[in-house]
Amino acid sequence: MQEQTNITQEKILELYGDYLLNHGKKPKNIFLFARENDFEEKEFYHYFSGFEQIERQMFDHLFTKSLELASEVNIADDVTTKEKLLNVYYIFFENLTMNRSLVLSILGNSKIQNIKTLQSLRETHKQFIGTLDFNDWDLIDKSKDLRKLNEKSRQEALWLHLVSAIEFWKKDTSPDFEKTDIYIEKSIDTGFQLMDHEPLKKIFDLGKFLWKERLNMR
Repeated sequence: MQEQTNITQEKILELYGDYLLNHGKKPKNIFLFARENDFEEKEFYHYFSGFEQIERQMFDHLFTKSLELASEVNIADDVTTKEKLLNVYYIFFENLTMNRSLVLSILGNSKIQNIKTLQSLRETHKQFIGTLDFNDWDLIDKSKDLRKLNEKSRQEALWLHLVSAIEFWKKDTSPDFEKTDIYIEKSIDTGFQLMDHEPLKKIFDLGKFLWKERLNMR
């Protein structure tokens, strides 16, 4: 029997990412994955129930790290709500770019698959948006539809904006993916008018559809 190791959640994330990059596919099963990396299968379950949960956790991990880094700047009193959001997004997309091959391997081409994979990220993003002061944000003034929404609905609209930005980044072929940064800022500055889901009403239709999909996945 294998000796007890000090395997951690972060180490499993790293090992799984390395496996995907080196093999281009998921491990056959958790037992083999654990054995190949010198830890017991039961240790895997201390942190994850399966490979799908690892993939969901990866995006949440990258976003949480981005929040931690951005907090060093966002803590200043003179930082506006828009700047707080952009600081987090720019760091997050930089982290995505640093792990682009792995991220694209996990996301694939299916938008529904993306939604399932991004579930943990969605919850963390919602919590972050809940900390922002909408009264200090001229975006609300630029979009009549957003002004009509309550806080929960605004969180959903901003989540769909992030999903839209991730989809844009996936297809971005510009150097250093600079067009993604432009897309993020311009779509916010113009009240989401540059989004693929224009007009905003389409975002809400998509939101209803995704909500139904979420219920079906439970």
